[in-house]
Amino acid sequence: MEIAKFKAAKRVPGGQHANQRLRQSGELPAVIYGHKEAPEHVSLPLREIEKCLAQAQHVLELDIDGAAKTFLLKDVQYDHLYRTPIHVDLMRVDRNERVHVKVPVHLIGTPKGLAGGGELLTLMTELDVEAPLLAIPDEIRVQIGDLEINGHVYVKELTLPEGVTALASPDDAVCLVRTKKAAVEVAPVEGAVAEPEVIAKGKVEDGDAAAPEKK
Repeated sequence: MEIAKFKAAKRVPGGQHANQRLRQSGELPAVIYGHKEAPEHVSLPLREIEKCLAQAQHVLELDIDGAAKTFLLKDVQYDHLYRTPIHVDLMRVDRNERVHVKVPVHLIGTPKGLAGGGELLTLMTELDVEAPLLAIPDEIRVQIGDLEINGHVYVKELTLPEGVTALASPDDAVCLVRTKKAAVEVAPVEGAVAEPEVIAKGKVEDGDAAAPEKK
């Protein structure tokens, strides 16, 4: 597991406008907590945090005023479009301790059941695990090529790296293959009056729905 290393700067906590100015300058407000110490407020380079998130890096080594310390990237808040990070929570950690983190689940292969009319249903995209700080896996790889219709992969069947423990229930399903649900045509009720078709002006994009008329 790689550890991201970059500089952070102490900051005086401000309000919404102060945080907005910070983000406009390419920095990200963050709070450090844990180990029964008082919270610290720092700013982090937004570009570096985006790299960590893209590479599923959980552990950061930050240079704060010339002192390098290790932290766990515990929580990230995003903007309303869920695209850009706007705030980060960091937790103080010791390199020898075990931590609780969410690790991405990567499904590998094409289930055999898809050829027989089945469809894949993914129930977990992340798995809660406990792992040594320096042995957090980048992802949990799950082979699904042998899954037939009505086949499941359960948490208890996952192959986890040494020292890594799943925190989810062993009987929780990670994914399954089920029979595709056929479209059901509803027959008109005898005697019912069909409603006239309403043609909206202009083009309606896929997925858009006309708003109901207010009365």
